Amino acid sequence: MTRGKLRRLCALVAAVLSVSLVATACGGRTASTDTGQESKTIKIGYIAWDEDIALSNLAKAQLEAKGYKVELHQLDAAPLYSGLAKGEIDLFLDAWLPSTHEDYWNQYKDQLEDLGVWYDNATLNLAVPQSVADVNSIEDLKAHAAEFGGKITGIDPGAGETRIIQDNAIPQYDLASSMTLQNSSSTAMLAALDTAVKSNQPIVVALWHPHWAYSRYQLKDLADPKGAMGKGEQLHVLGRKNFGKDFPALTKSLQALKVNDEQLGSLEDAIQKAGEGKEADAVKQWAEQNKAFVDSAFAGV
Repeated sequence: MTRGKLRRLCALVAAVLSVSLVATACGGRTASTDTGQESKTIKIGYIAWDEDIALSNLAKAQLEAKGYKVELHQLDAAPLYSGLAKGEIDLFLDAWLPSTHEDYWNQYKDQLEDLGVWYDNATLNLAVPQSVADVNSIEDLKAHAAEFGGKITGIDPGAGETRIIQDNAIPQYDLASSMTLQNSSSTAMLAALDTAVKSNQPIVVALWHPHWAYSRYQLKDLADPKGAMGKGEQLHVLGRKNFGKDFPALTKSLQALKVNDEQLGSLEDAIQKAGEGKEADAVKQWAEQNKAFVDSAFAGV
Protein backbone atom coordinates (compact mmCIF):
# COMPACT_ATOMS: atom_id res chain seq x y z
CA MET A 1 0.00 0.00 0.00
CA THR A 2 1.41 3.39 -0.95
CA ARG A 3 1.99 6.06 1.67
CA GLY A 4 -0.74 8.22 0.09
CA LYS A 5 -3.31 5.44 0.27
CA LEU A 6 -2.31 4.70 3.86
CA ARG A 7 -2.89 8.36 4.82
CA ARG A 8 -6.32 8.31 3.13
CA LEU A 9 -7.26 5.08 4.93
CA CYS A 10 -6.20 6.49 8.29
CA ALA A 11 -8.19 9.64 7.64
CA LEU A 12 -11.26 7.58 6.76
CA VAL A 13 -10.93 5.48 9.94
CA ALA A 14 -10.52 8.63 12.04
CA ALA A 15 -13.62 10.16 10.47
CA VAL A 16 -15.68 7.06 11.17
CA LEU A 17 -14.46 6.94 14.77
CA SER A 18 -15.21 10.64 15.19
CA VAL A 19 -18.79 10.25 13.92
CA SER A 20 -19.24 7.23 16.19
CA LEU A 21 -18.05 9.11 19.27
CA VAL A 22 -20.23 12.13 18.52
CA ALA A 23 -23.26 9.89 17.99
CA THR A 24 -22.55 8.09 21.24
CA ALA A 25 -22.20 11.35 23.13
CA CYS A 26 -25.33 12.80 21.60
CA GLY A 27 -27.15 9.55 22.24
CA GLY A 28 -26.16 9.78 25.93
CA ARG A 29 -27.55 13.31 26.27
CA THR A 30 -30.71 12.40 24.41
CA ALA A 31 -31.33 9.43 26.69
CA SER A 32 -30.82 11.59 29.75
CA THR A 33 -33.15 14.26 28.43
CA ASP A 34 -35.75 11.71 27.29
CA THR A 35 -35.87 9.99 30.66
CA GLY A 36 -35.83 13.31 32.43
CA GLN A 37 -33.51 12.07 35.16
CA GLU A 38 -30.87 14.74 34.63
CA SER A 39 -33.39 17.58 34.70
CA LYS A 40 -35.22 16.09 37.69
CA THR A 41 -32.36 15.92 40.21
CA ILE A 42 -33.36 18.01 43.23
CA LYS A 43 -31.32 18.87 46.32
CA ILE A 44 -33.54 19.52 49.34
CA GLY A 45 -31.91 21.26 52.28
CA TYR A 46 -33.44 20.82 55.70
CA ILE A 47 -32.85 21.89 59.28
CA ALA A 48 -33.02 19.41 62.17
CA TRP A 49 -36.52 20.48 63.23
CA ASP A 50 -39.13 17.76 63.47
CA GLU A 51 -41.57 19.25 60.97
CA ASP A 52 -38.81 19.79 58.39
CA ILE A 53 -37.39 16.29 58.83
CA ALA A 54 -40.89 14.89 58.36
CA LEU A 55 -41.93 16.91 55.31
CA SER A 56 -38.54 16.63 53.58
CA ASN A 57 -38.51 12.84 53.91
CA LEU A 58 -42.11 12.63 52.71
CA ALA A 59 -41.31 14.80 49.68
CA LYS A 60 -38.23 12.71 48.89
CA ALA A 61 -40.20 9.47 48.95
CA GLN A 62 -43.05 10.79 46.81
CA LEU A 63 -40.83 12.51 44.25
CA GLU A 64 -38.57 9.50 43.85
CA ALA A 65 -41.66 7.37 43.25
CA LYS A 66 -42.42 9.70 40.33
CA GLY A 67 -38.97 9.44 38.76
CA TYR A 68 -37.08 12.30 40.39
CA LYS A 69 -33.67 11.88 41.94
CA VAL A 70 -33.68 13.58 45.35
CA GLU A 71 -30.80 14.35 47.69
CA LEU A 72 -31.40 15.45 51.29
CA HIS A 73 -28.83 17.70 52.95
CA GLN A 74 -29.09 18.58 56.65
CA LEU A 75 -27.71 22.04 57.41
CA ASP A 76 -28.01 24.78 59.98
CA ALA A 77 -30.24 27.66 58.95
CA ALA A 78 -27.44 30.07 58.00
CA PRO A 79 -25.56 27.81 55.54
CA LEU A 80 -28.86 26.48 54.21
CA TYR A 81 -30.07 29.93 53.20
CA SER A 82 -26.64 30.74 51.79
CA GLY A 83 -26.59 27.52 49.77
CA LEU A 84 -30.09 28.19 48.49
CA ALA A 85 -29.09 31.68 47.39
CA LYS A 86 -26.01 30.30 45.58
CA GLY A 87 -28.05 27.61 43.83
CA GLU A 88 -26.22 24.81 45.65
CA ILE A 89 -29.53 23.80 47.26
CA ASP A 90 -32.73 23.70 45.20
CA LEU A 91 -35.47 23.59 47.79
CA PHE A 92 -36.18 24.35 51.47
CA LEU A 93 -39.54 23.37 52.96
CA ASP A 94 -39.46 25.01 56.40
CA ALA A 95 -38.90 28.76 56.24
CA TRP A 96 -40.42 30.39 59.37
CA LEU A 97 -41.66 33.83 58.35
CA PRO A 98 -42.02 36.67 59.01
CA SER A 99 -40.08 36.56 62.32
CA THR A 100 -37.92 33.51 63.07
CA HIS A 101 -36.02 33.53 59.75
CA GLU A 102 -36.48 37.24 59.10
CA ASP A 103 -32.75 38.04 59.04
CA TYR A 104 -31.99 35.31 56.49
CA TRP A 105 -34.95 36.27 54.32
CA ASN A 106 -33.96 39.94 54.29
CA GLN A 107 -30.40 39.01 53.36
CA TYR A 108 -31.16 36.57 50.55
CA LYS A 109 -34.72 37.20 49.35
CA ASP A 110 -33.62 38.67 46.01
CA GLN A 111 -31.93 35.35 45.18
CA LEU A 112 -34.81 33.13 46.32
CA GLU A 113 -38.32 32.23 45.19
CA ASP A 114 -41.16 32.06 47.72
CA LEU A 115 -43.27 29.11 46.57
CA GLY A 116 -46.03 29.57 49.11
CA VAL A 117 -47.30 28.76 52.60
CA TRP A 118 -48.04 25.16 53.56
CA TYR A 119 -48.78 25.77 57.27
CA ASP A 120 -50.14 29.01 58.67
CA ASN A 121 -50.42 28.46 62.42
CA ALA A 122 -46.82 28.23 63.63
CA THR A 123 -46.66 29.50 67.21
CA LEU A 124 -44.39 29.46 70.25
CA ASN A 125 -46.15 28.29 73.41
CA LEU A 126 -45.94 27.40 77.06
CA ALA A 127 -47.94 24.18 77.48
CA VAL A 128 -49.14 21.94 80.30
CA PRO A 129 -50.91 18.56 80.40
CA GLN A 130 -54.68 18.88 80.15
CA SER A 131 -54.88 17.22 83.58
CA VAL A 132 -53.55 20.45 85.11
CA ALA A 133 -57.04 21.89 85.50
CA ASP A 134 -56.35 25.07 87.45
CA VAL A 135 -53.74 26.58 85.13
CA ASN A 136 -55.05 27.87 81.78
CA SER A 137 -53.04 31.05 81.22
CA ILE A 138 -49.46 32.18 81.69
CA GLU A 139 -50.97 34.60 84.20
CA ASP A 140 -51.91 31.60 86.39
CA LEU A 141 -48.34 30.34 86.73
CA LYS A 142 -47.28 32.75 89.46
CA ALA A 143 -49.97 31.59 91.89
CA HIS A 144 -49.30 27.92 91.12
CA ALA A 145 -45.51 28.01 90.80
CA ALA A 146 -44.99 25.49 93.62
CA GLU A 147 -46.98 22.86 91.72
CA PHE A 148 -44.34 22.98 88.97
CA GLY A 149 -41.38 23.01 91.34
CA GLY A 150 -40.84 26.66 90.50
CA LYS A 151 -39.54 25.88 87.02
CA ILE A 152 -40.43 26.10 83.36
CA THR A 153 -38.86 23.15 81.51
CA GLY A 154 -37.15 24.71 78.52
CA ILE A 155 -35.13 23.69 75.49
CA ASP A 156 -31.78 24.69 74.00
CA PRO A 157 -30.15 27.81 75.53
CA GLY A 158 -29.55 29.28 72.06
CA ALA A 159 -33.08 28.74 70.75
CA GLY A 160 -35.17 31.74 69.81
CA GLU A 161 -37.99 30.56 72.06
CA THR A 162 -35.61 30.45 75.02
CA ARG A 163 -34.83 34.12 74.57
CA ILE A 164 -38.51 35.00 74.21
CA ILE A 165 -39.49 33.18 77.41
CA GLN A 166 -36.60 34.67 79.38
CA ASP A 167 -36.79 38.22 78.05
CA ASN A 168 -40.51 38.58 77.38
CA ALA A 169 -42.77 36.07 79.14
CA ILE A 170 -41.07 35.92 82.54
CA PRO A 171 -40.81 39.70 83.08
CA GLN A 172 -44.19 40.56 81.51
CA TYR A 173 -46.00 38.08 83.74
CA ASP A 174 -43.87 38.88 86.81
CA LEU A 175 -42.58 35.34 87.19
CA ALA A 176 -38.94 36.09 88.05
CA SER A 177 -39.46 35.75 91.81
CA SER A 178 -41.40 32.49 91.61
CA MET A 179 -40.21 30.55 88.54
CA THR A 180 -36.99 29.97 86.64
CA LEU A 181 -36.44 28.74 83.09
CA GLN A 182 -34.54 25.46 83.15
CA ASN A 183 -32.78 25.01 79.79
CA SER A 184 -31.21 21.85 78.43
CA SER A 185 -32.33 20.52 75.05
CA SER A 186 -35.48 19.68 73.14
CA THR A 187 -34.79 15.98 73.75
CA ALA A 188 -34.47 16.48 77.51
CA MET A 189 -37.62 18.60 77.61
CA LEU A 190 -39.61 15.91 75.79
CA ALA A 191 -38.25 13.21 78.11
CA ALA A 192 -39.35 15.27 81.13
CA LEU A 193 -42.77 15.82 79.53
CA ASP A 194 -43.17 12.10 78.86
CA THR A 195 -42.29 11.22 82.46
CA ALA A 196 -44.66 13.85 83.88
CA VAL A 197 -47.60 12.78 81.71
CA LYS A 198 -47.15 9.09 82.48
CA SER A 199 -46.92 9.78 86.22
CA ASN A 200 -49.76 12.33 86.13
CA GLN A 201 -47.53 15.10 87.48
CA PRO A 202 -47.84 18.80 86.57
CA ILE A 203 -45.22 20.29 84.26
CA VAL A 204 -44.99 23.41 82.12
CA VAL A 205 -42.81 23.19 79.03
CA ALA A 206 -41.57 25.33 76.18
CA LEU A 207 -43.30 23.98 73.09
CA TRP A 208 -44.39 25.10 69.64
CA HIS A 209 -46.77 24.37 66.80
CA PRO A 210 -46.35 22.30 64.74
CA HIS A 211 -44.97 19.51 66.99
CA TRP A 212 -45.64 15.79 67.29
CA ALA A 213 -46.04 16.07 71.09
CA TYR A 214 -49.55 17.43 70.56
CA SER A 215 -50.41 14.25 68.66
CA ARG A 216 -48.98 11.91 71.30
CA TYR A 217 -50.09 13.65 74.52
CA GLN A 218 -53.18 15.48 75.75
CA LEU A 219 -51.79 19.00 76.13
CA LYS A 220 -53.11 22.53 76.31
CA ASP A 221 -51.38 25.77 75.40
CA LEU A 222 -51.52 28.44 78.07
CA ALA A 223 -53.33 31.60 77.02
CA ASP A 224 -51.02 34.55 76.46
CA PRO A 225 -53.13 37.71 76.92
CA LYS A 226 -50.06 39.96 76.93
CA GLY A 227 -48.74 38.53 73.66
CA ALA A 228 -45.35 37.84 75.23
CA MET A 229 -44.71 34.71 73.14
CA GLY A 230 -45.19 36.59 69.88
CA LYS A 231 -47.61 36.30 67.00
CA GLY A 232 -48.22 33.27 64.84
CA GLU A 233 -45.97 32.60 61.86
CA GLN A 234 -46.26 30.85 58.53
CA LEU A 235 -44.13 28.02 57.18
CA HIS A 236 -43.05 28.69 53.59
CA VAL A 237 -41.48 26.65 50.81
CA LEU A 238 -38.48 28.42 49.29
CA GLY A 239 -36.72 27.61 46.05
CA ARG A 240 -33.50 28.81 44.50
CA LYS A 241 -33.77 31.40 41.76
CA ASN A 242 -35.44 29.99 38.61
CA PHE A 243 -36.70 26.93 40.46
CA GLY A 244 -40.24 27.61 39.24
CA LYS A 245 -39.02 27.83 35.65
CA ASP A 246 -36.98 24.62 35.92
CA PHE A 247 -39.65 22.61 37.75
CA PRO A 248 -43.05 24.08 36.79
CA ALA A 249 -45.17 21.03 37.64
CA LEU A 250 -43.54 20.50 41.02
CA THR A 251 -43.77 24.23 41.78
CA LYS A 252 -47.51 24.17 41.10
CA SER A 253 -47.96 21.27 43.53
CA LEU A 254 -45.85 22.96 46.21
CA GLN A 255 -47.81 26.19 45.85
CA ALA A 256 -51.01 24.26 46.56
CA LEU A 257 -49.58 22.18 49.43
CA LYS A 258 -51.42 22.50 52.76
CA VAL A 259 -50.76 20.36 55.84
CA ASN A 260 -52.84 20.55 59.01
CA ASP A 261 -51.88 19.82 62.62
CA GLU A 262 -53.33 16.33 62.66
CA GLN A 263 -51.56 15.25 59.47
CA LEU A 264 -48.21 16.73 60.39
CA GLY A 265 -48.39 15.62 64.01
CA SER A 266 -49.10 12.02 63.09
CA LEU A 267 -46.30 12.00 60.50
CA GLU A 268 -43.79 13.43 62.97
CA ASP A 269 -44.92 10.99 65.64
CA ALA A 270 -44.52 8.04 63.26
CA ILE A 271 -40.95 9.10 62.48
CA GLN A 272 -40.15 9.58 66.18
CA LYS A 273 -41.47 6.13 67.07
CA ALA A 274 -39.56 4.49 64.21
CA GLY A 275 -36.28 5.89 65.48
CA GLU A 276 -33.28 7.57 63.88
CA GLY A 277 -32.26 6.12 60.54
CA LYS A 278 -35.70 4.64 59.85
CA GLU A 279 -37.36 7.79 58.53
CA ALA A 280 -37.93 6.26 55.09
CA ASP A 281 -39.73 3.24 56.55
CA ALA A 282 -41.93 5.45 58.73
CA VAL A 283 -42.77 7.76 55.83
CA LYS A 284 -43.67 4.83 53.58
CA GLN A 285 -46.03 3.34 56.15
CA TRP A 286 -47.59 6.73 56.93
CA ALA A 287 -48.11 7.46 53.24
CA GLU A 288 -49.94 4.15 52.79
CA GLN A 289 -52.22 5.04 55.72
CA ASN A 290 -52.80 8.56 54.38
CA LYS A 291 -52.99 7.78 50.68
CA ALA A 292 -55.76 10.27 49.84
CA PHE A 293 -53.78 13.18 51.26
CA VAL A 294 -50.49 12.10 49.67
CA ASP A 295 -52.03 11.51 46.24
CA SER A 296 -53.67 14.94 46.35
CA ALA A 297 -50.58 16.76 47.66
CA PHE A 298 -48.29 15.42 44.93
CA ALA A 299 -50.79 15.18 42.09
CA GLY A 300 -49.59 16.48 38.74
CA VAL A 301 -45.88 16.22 39.59
